[in-house]
Amino acid sequence: MGKRGSRSQSQLLSNLTKKQKKHLRDFGEEHPFYDRVSGKEAKPQICQLSESSDGSNSESESESEPEQVSGYHKLLASLKNVSEEEEEEEEEEEEEEDSVVDDVEMNNESADDDVSVEEETATASTKMQENVTLSADPEGQDGEEPPGTSDKSLEEFTDAKHESLFSLETNFLEEESGDNCSPKVSQDPFVQHVNKELKEKEIQAVATNPKTTHQLKWPILGQIVFSSKFQKLETFKPPKDIDLKSLHLQKPLESTWTKTNSQFLSGPPKSNSSFTPLQKELFLIMNSYRDLFYPERTALKNGEEIRHVYCLHVINHVLKANAQVLGNNSRRRSQKLGVGDDDDFRDQGLTRPKVLILVPFREAALRVVQLFISLLEGDSKKKIIVSNKKRFQGEYGSDPEERPPNLKRPEDYEAVFMGNIDDHFRIGVAILQRSIRLYAPFYSSDILIASPLGLRTIIGGEGEKKRDFDFLSSIELLIIDQADIYLMQNWEHVLHLMNHMNLLPLDSHGVDFSRVRMWSLNNWSKYYRQTLLFGALQDAQINSVFNKYCVNLQGQVAVRNVPLTGSISHVLVQLPHVFQRMEAENLASVIDSRFNFFVNKILPQYRDAVMSHTLIYVPSYFDFVRLRNYFKKEELNFTHICEYTQKSGVSRARHFFLKGEKQFLLLTERFHFYKRYTIKGIRNLIFYELPTYPHFYSEICNMLKATSRGEEATWTCTVLYSKYDAQRLAAVVGVERAAQMLQSKKNVHLFITGEK
Repeated sequence: MGKRGSRSQSQLLSNLTKKQKKHLRDFGEEHPFYDRVSGKEAKPQICQLSESSDGSNSESESESEPEQVSGYHKLLASLKNVSEEEEEEEEEEEEEEDSVVDDVEMNNESADDDVSVEEETATASTKMQENVTLSADPEGQDGEEPPGTSDKSLEEFTDAKHESLFSLETNFLEEESGDNCSPKVSQDPFVQHVNKELKEKEIQAVATNPKTTHQLKWPILGQIVFSSKFQKLETFKPPKDIDLKSLHLQKPLESTWTKTNSQFLSGPPKSNSSFTPLQKELFLIMNSYRDLFYPERTALKNGEEIRHVYCLHVINHVLKANAQVLGNNSRRRSQKLGVGDDDDFRDQGLTRPKVLILVPFREAALRVVQLFISLLEGDSKKKIIVSNKKRFQGEYGSDPEERPPNLKRPEDYEAVFMGNIDDHFRIGVAILQRSIRLYAPFYSSDILIASPLGLRTIIGGEGEKKRDFDFLSSIELLIIDQADIYLMQNWEHVLHLMNHMNLLPLDSHGVDFSRVRMWSLNNWSKYYRQTLLFGALQDAQINSVFNKYCVNLQGQVAVRNVPLTGSISHVLVQLPHVFQRMEAENLASVIDSRFNFFVNKILPQYRDAVMSHTLIYVPSYFDFVRLRNYFKKEELNFTHICEYTQKSGVSRARHFFLKGEKQFLLLTERFHFYKRYTIKGIRNLIFYELPTYPHFYSEICNMLKATSRGEEATWTCTVLYSKYDAQRLAAVVGVERAAQMLQSKKNVHLFITGEK
């Protein structure tokens, strides 16, 4: 009995959190907040007391009767018997957590201190690697958070109530859904893609085969490049008209897509005009299961149009994949085939998640889920089942009143930062026929919607105990939307994610290996994964991800249009632009070459007090830290603003620069991206490197007219560039002028007349 009692007490202790244990140890009882209240109404008990009953009698009775020890006191007694070593370990853990918080707070407050690049990177990584409960926990939690819980990272909600309802193993295909739900047609691109078998020789040859390319011009997309490392390279051109039936859309998408997409269609909706011209060409590539890179997705112009079409592709893929599994479940149940025939039913991966959608903010995740609901619901009077919808709208929606009404920013800023802009989130979505389960545990989900930071805290790093990336092992469709924004957040998170895609899982997670496709067992999933990459610009880092990690057997398609006119044409002030070319031996030495060129040749020209009010625009934060430390070492009269600067520090820096009390102002590109403040008092402008977004060049140059006091003749603008900045240079000055500048190897002087 003693052993059983101690076991039950230890189990109760293990279920308590650290705060509950501390309260139990200090006060001898659990906090009333955690009282377990029965759902049944207690019947009232009537007690008759004698008239002579008083306090003394009750005290004597209590002394005579044996005291009943409650469960709380038993827990308290066991807590007091905890060894001193365990208490010391808990205190050490608390001290470590406090030290991490202190380090992060000190890092935020000491933005003006002289800190090396390595120290700031280490502090940022410490802040990023917080101890967060994983939403991929297969056990899940049972529902609502207790009111008043301030720390949301202690428990992350997952829906555990609907596990059996959305299970692919225990459900079967509904007869009323029709034959279309089971993709048996050989012409279906989905069936052709998943059933295509690779040979060992082809996989080995991929590493050595040169990439074959073919360039075509499409009516809307423009110049596109087909490429593949496999032997066959197939290309195609878009037909003038497409029929929805020829696209092999799964029910009910044929009927719901036209209504969902009606806002982008002009004129009365027709069966042959359910897509816009851009959507038609994009979906033809998506439906062929080729990798796609489209670098012309902008929030103002075509962002929602593209989101609609890739959500259609996602739902179509998931419905077909699940219909295949459910159909095989029915066949196995009816035919009762033996073990030898199981190869006919290989229809899934090593884990259930099939689609990963990477978006930068919660607002984007909200719109994606709303599109899923619209695509499954359509005109049907029968509403689909969406579990936890109210909770989802509360956590991912936004209050319009939170945004200050007098905030005036450019249109592209308003479009990007609309709604809930929290960038740390992840959510699992399970879809079964016409029902949607939000907050599904990751290993019970079909679709994962997350931000790079939200996934980074789950994947973890080398040496961390709590890390998990098995749910990425069988991703068949990866969508990276608004990739350019990740350059402003943390591109390392994207690279870390790509390095963990389609790896063999460390645990089986209850999979039936007789149903797993052979190419998934052979660890060839990355050759079957389709990657759709959308961004607003051509950037070397984004191109590198597409070229390195996209090895789809169907091939790759990249849109490669060159900018004919650069953003310099939008400069509205009369300003001479001097493009200083610097030489670098290789790409790795560009950073040091740029710094030495700036310190030795550019900065001496601006040290004179006459060249006051000089703004230095620095795209890279690491370059900013290096310059800041150098300016402090040389004791130059300067101030600086970065994305980590407090609001009061920003106001001081802007005031000192405007009044001329500080000669130089160092400004980071990420600060301009997130704030878009107008810096007043600029007379001399230095672009330490060409901006990531080409329209930032004209925005910064146009700031000079904010405080125009007749000194326009003395304004200067200097830009540093090298041959490795060809893409950014073409986006600023145009492709023809950029080609001439890269060939001449001389400094170029341009004079923009501006508005008259």
